Order: sequence, then structure tokens, then C-alpha cells
Amino acid sequence: MEPQRAEPDLPASIGRRLRALRTRTGRSLASVAQEMGISASALSQIETGAMQPSVHRLVELVGVLGAPVSVIFDDHAVAVIPDADAPGELNEPVPGVFVARVGTETTAHLGGGVTYRRLTPVPISGVEHFESTYPPGASSSADGGLLVHAGYESGLVVTGTLTFEFADGEVELGPGESLSFAASRPHRVANRTDSVAVATWLTVVGSTGPVDGATGR
Repeated sequence: MEPQRAEPDLPASIGRRLRALRTRTGRSLASVAQEMGISASALSQIETGAMQPSVHRLVELVGVLGAPVSVIFDDHAVAVIPDADAPGELNEPVPGVFVARVGTETTAHLGGGVTYRRLTPVPISGVEHFESTYPPGASSSADGGLLVHAGYESGLVVTGTLTFEFADGEVELGPGESLSFAASRPHRVANRTDSVAVATWLTVVGSTGPVDGATGR
């Protein structure tokens, strides 16, 4: 029986990567906290792993630092190909073909019990592809705040039911249903049910929207 890979202290790992990113950009703790509208103490707790950020807070923070959400999974400020020889995590059975086996992926645990898991073996420039899991009653922001970030987003609900809140209305989706929208549109994701909900997400950072004529309008 192969020994199982020990799972790292994920909140601390996320915080460490966020702190490294902040220092590489030359930003002080106080200046970033001020731009986010939170205290320097709260930001420090996120960076040390003492506090798990919500989805809203995490995306807001990486946005202020000019980085993609994928920085929470890798020790890289930008998307690069990691070491393909890393034991137990990634291999290259065919030159240029990267494979991540079941059980070797890293899951980011965020506030409210929400988890994010990257669905690509390696980071891909300009694209974010994740799976998110929302426990019963969980949401992307506990205070009801709406999220805004760069890119065009598509989400597919795999199991359960999720409600997508916008400033001018809301959409409820069940298994197999999907939606697409500009991530610059203020939004919030919530699981208002008593069952776990799972969705996959594709965010194209440089996209402005659907292909002309694709909506049939």
C-alpha cells in the first residue's frame, strides 16, 4: 500500500502565498488593507492562516494585487509550468502532457466551509478552471457583499442547487444547469438548501463576453 501524501496546512499555505505575492508587488500590509476596506490586523490574520478568507474576500484581495485566484494553489505569482518531477503531485507520461492523479490535487478551504479545487494539472495563463463546493447555508460572502472581478465567467452546477444573486435579480440553478456573465457584474453565490452543492467554473480573464451572434439575438 502506498503511503498517503500528507496534506499541508492549507490556510497557512494560502496566507503564505498571498503574503509573498503582496511583498513581491511592493505593497505594504496597511495600504492593501486600506484599499480593501479592512483592518491591517484582519489582513495579517489571513496571511498567517489564523483566518480563512471568504470567496469574496479572497477574490478581492488577489484582484487588488493584480493576480489570478490560482496563486492560492501554487508558489508562483504568475501562471507557469511547475516541476513535472514533483513526487506524487504531477507527472508527464507523454512529453508536453501533464497529468494529476486522483488524490494528489490540492483543495483550498475558505470561509464558511466553501472549498475550491483547481481542475487543471497546471496553471493556464488567462484561464481559471475550478470546482467549488458550498455546504448547506454557505455563500461567497457572509455579509451579503457582491463580488466584482475581471474576466467572463461560466458556471455549471453539478450537484445540489445554487442561487446566483445580482444587483438586479437572481437565478437559481440545479444539476446540469449553467450560466455565463461578465465577472464585472456584481454577484454573489449562495447555497440556500440543506444539501451540499458543487459547481465547476471557467473564467476567461481576457474575454469580454459571448461570440457575436452566439446568443441568437
